[in-house]
Amino acid sequence: MSNFFNLVYNELTKIYIQKSTWFMYIILAIIILGLGIIANIYGEFEEAYEQENWREALQEENEVLTKEMEEEEFLQGINSSFIETNNYYLENDIQPAGYGAWQYVMENEMLLSIVSLLTIIVAAGIVANEFRWGTIKLLLIRPISRTKILASKYVAVLCFSLFTLLFVLLFSWIVGAIFFGVEGLNPYIVLEKSTGLEYVSVIGEIVSGYGFQLVTLVMMATFAFMISSVFRNSALAIGTAIFLMLVGNQIVFFFMERSWAKYILFANTNLNQYTSGNTPLIEEMTLGFSVTVLIVYYAVFLLLSWLFFTKRDVAGQ
Repeated sequence: MSNFFNLVYNELTKIYIQKSTWFMYIILAIIILGLGIIANIYGEFEEAYEQENWREALQEENEVLTKEMEEEEFLQGINSSFIETNNYYLENDIQPAGYGAWQYVMENEMLLSIVSLLTIIVAAGIVANEFRWGTIKLLLIRPISRTKILASKYVAVLCFSLFTLLFVLLFSWIVGAIFFGVEGLNPYIVLEKSTGLEYVSVIGEIVSGYGFQLVTLVMMATFAFMISSVFRNSALAIGTAIFLMLVGNQIVFFFMERSWAKYILFANTNLNQYTSGNTPLIEEMTLGFSVTVLIVYYAVFLLLSWLFFTKRDVAGQ
């Protein structure tokens, strides 16, 4: 087992020793910092909510929003949503928590699509580049099975995706704390859900939101890893995985009327569709069904990766 951990460590070292990897993290940091600066400059965060007269502050805000709706019709949809949220606080006698680091982390869940993109790039090259650079022979002459070598590469990809996700979460919190402060250990806010407005835990939303995104992240990384192992072409793996990640939902909608559409991978990756009040993309789908489909796809991706990597003749490489 110690040999396997050493292999994983070596693979992670090869990933993080590359300048391109740190460039990815720098890009992510710039985006997170930039969003924080923009929100700090142009965002309107009402500090009066933290005072005893928070009810008056909400009522005054509703009056301003109503006046804006009367003057500009295009603001009706946005402003009416804010007014409904304010009324929920007032009607339930809930003092709003100030905007802070936790809410900033929650809003940055959208950045996990970039994490998926970066993970795809790493997964697509971790096997294919061994063949392209001609280092595969040096790797395979070691007294270690091909299965263990492949497994170490895959675990390294998963570790990279997890480290990058944690980087987004932690750096978002740090930037949010610097610009907006910390609104408590476990703040609650009112959010629009499928069943209406609900008073929910921000940390709970972070855990569920990032957790559901992690499913898509792992599946796309595994798919790119499989393409890299089968075709030994990182460009093909990157291009195919990114293309499917971008148009996957459109593919599902295009074939939604077909009976077999529910078996498409991207119809099942969003497990959030089964949370309270949400409606599944296709009526007959259930949580158990989607989990089973994902497991089958996952197993097929890994099986193809293992078959092509362990059976391939590299003598001519």
